[in-house]
Amino acid sequence: MQSEYEKAMAQVPAGALKAINFLDNISIWLGKTFSWLCIPMILSLIIEVVMRSCFTMPTVWASTLAVMMYGVFYMLASPWCLRDGGHVRTDFFYHNWSVRTKAVVDLIHYVFLFFPIHILFLSLAWNFFWKSYLQNETSVWSAWTPIVWPVKFAIPVYVFVTMTQGLSEILKCVYRFKTNYNLWSTEPEVIAVEDAGAAAEETKA
Repeated sequence: MQSEYEKAMAQVPAGALKAINFLDNISIWLGKTFSWLCIPMILSLIIEVVMRSCFTMPTVWASTLAVMMYGVFYMLASPWCLRDGGHVRTDFFYHNWSVRTKAVVDLIHYVFLFFPIHILFLSLAWNFFWKSYLQNETSVWSAWTPIVWPVKFAIPVYVFVTMTQGLSEILKCVYRFKTNYNLWSTEPEVIAVEDAGAAAEETKA
């Protein structure tokens, strides 16, 4: 017997499901790939601490490199965080709303707030990066003076991929509303509770 989740998912057209999975996978791949920057970031900080504390020979590059890697990691993992519902949400009211109410509110947010702001941000971010690239900009905050335009390139990439993830979230909102089911829930227990409730109703019937 199909679960309520499987019945609801069966109502999503194959094309929409492929689009959602494709867009989600971009965010997941990007996030998982750049999450590996945590390792060299931590190592560079360890090197700095050891050199500074044990040998009284602080480096000119380690702390700056760690900050640059953290910035890239933070931005390029952000679309994955959006996909998994990991961003901060003030859910005092949201938590108690129905699936369809949540879908409508989220859809309004994405269409009228999320995308207009990100379109503007994408234009600003690209100009910010492009100016840095043309000048072959270096950091003035470090004696190491590294080239910074590759780090700044992560900003428009982050905005663009976040927007593609936003498209995925819009599709999810549409089919959550149509099926009245919390498809693609980032909380596994939600599906378990809903399926258990549905099973209990069928038993009573």
